[in-house]
Amino acid sequence: MSARAITGGCQCGAIRYRVEGGLTNAHICHCRMCQKAAGNYFMPLAKALNGTFFVTRGEIAYFHSSDPVRRGFCRDCGTPLIFETLGGTGPNVTLGSLDDPAAVKPGFEGAPEAKIAWLDDLAALPPDEDSTAWFDEIALSNHQHPDHDTEIWPSEEKP
Repeated sequence: MSARAITGGCQCGAIRYRVEGGLTNAHICHCRMCQKAAGNYFMPLAKALNGTFFVTRGEIAYFHSSDPVRRGFCRDCGTPLIFETLGGTGPNVTLGSLDDPAAVKPGFEGAPEAKIAWLDDLAALPPDEDSTAWFDEIALSNHQHPDHDTEIWPSEEKP
């Protein structure tokens, strides 16, 4: 576990958070609930112990996906932020919501029985060279919050 603070937040910037002391138990969850919550084939998560996770801007909204579990998200943009077992030892943070998602490498896969069968083949897919201009055009009108804390958001400056 790292001693440095880890920061993150939602796509629109309405919610920002900080984790003091680092994250543990980094993993990829393949369960169907995580697939639905992420709108993806899996959800990458890591544990923030109780007393180390702090919301620094906004308020997380929750959906109880089962009796013991609630999932926190941004009500404005829909970004999934946390997975929390009620009465547990702390929330699991979605690794994609970190300001530096590459800083936390998952160490195992949860619910491997629900893993999409062809998921391991994705690394062999060819890049789409034709999409470069499209991504460049999107970048010119980016409304996404930058990957760092800001005093004011939305900012007067483009991210």
